[in-house]
Amino acid sequence: MKLMKAIQVSRAGGDFELIQKEIPEPAKNQVRIKILACGICHGDSAVKEGGDYLGITYPRIPGHEIIGVIDKLGSDVNGYELGQRVGVGWPAGITYDGGFAEYMVTTDSELVTIPEDLNEIEGAPLLCAGVTTFDALKNSGAKPGDVVAIQGVGGLGHLAIQYAKNMGFKTVAISRGAEKKELAEKLGAKIFIATEEQDVTKELQKLGGAKVILITAPSSKAVSELVNGLGFDGKIIIVAAMNDPIQISPAQLMVGRQSIQGWHATGDNIKKDTLDFSTLTNVKSMVETFPLEQIDSAYEKMMTAKVHFRAVLTIE
Repeated sequence: MKLMKAIQVSRAGGDFELIQKEIPEPAKNQVRIKILACGICHGDSAVKEGGDYLGITYPRIPGHEIIGVIDKLGSDVNGYELGQRVGVGWPAGITYDGGFAEYMVTTDSELVTIPEDLNEIEGAPLLCAGVTTFDALKNSGAKPGDVVAIQGVGGLGHLAIQYAKNMGFKTVAISRGAEKKELAEKLGAKIFIATEEQDVTKELQKLGGAKVILITAPSSKAVSELVNGLGFDGKIIIVAAMNDPIQISPAQLMVGRQSIQGWHATGDNIKKDTLDFSTLTNVKSMVETFPLEQIDSAYEKMMTAKVHFRAVLTIE
């Protein structure tokens, strides 16, 4: 029996456990992947803490930002071959065992081919963080030249700024302090607003109001404050998970025909579209890497926003 290392959660609210378990075998329409890199995402907290609404069963191996190499083919697999680099995103690590391991099994329908010029460590976060921000902006209704503001210059925001710039939007980066100004401008922000030093709504209205404000950092208070920065027919799109209520007067929305929308990326080609656009326009994720054995440190840094934008497990 050949064994692999994996990180497992045995129950909702349980600890990460470094275990040895049998390497899985692919069944019909499945492939086995030797994992090279797997991002650590806030969505993994649903597995660790217990996302009842997702119907998670335990024990479970988390991880849904996965790039690896096809190691074994099950029967009736079409379009893929041994040694091919592939990616896997959500719902891996949620409804079935994911990428916090040396190997995993998934159906061929879940795979996306990884472009040759995309590094697996930088590429892994694109399979969730990239998909989330790219798909929201792509479907936002904003057109080239429109003012699009990205709230937060972090794990999601640093990607969203690049996508917004490359889609031709007049990109505004919003962050608390001025320490991220230089980086935001390097990533493609035309304008930077530090909320500790400037009135963000007034600054946005000087630009005619934002067509879209993308919320990438979990702050219900920020959503409430930013509504007045929208232009006519403007829209706030929320892609950051948050639980606190948003305080909004309906009159604020009615006068400018504005709206607040949550966004969950779905669709058959969203992973491929995200990877293709990212490689075509040179969008890069900024990452901090950790070995599998350092999952506790990596997860804690991710959850407290102390990681260097995205945390990635590198699997030997």
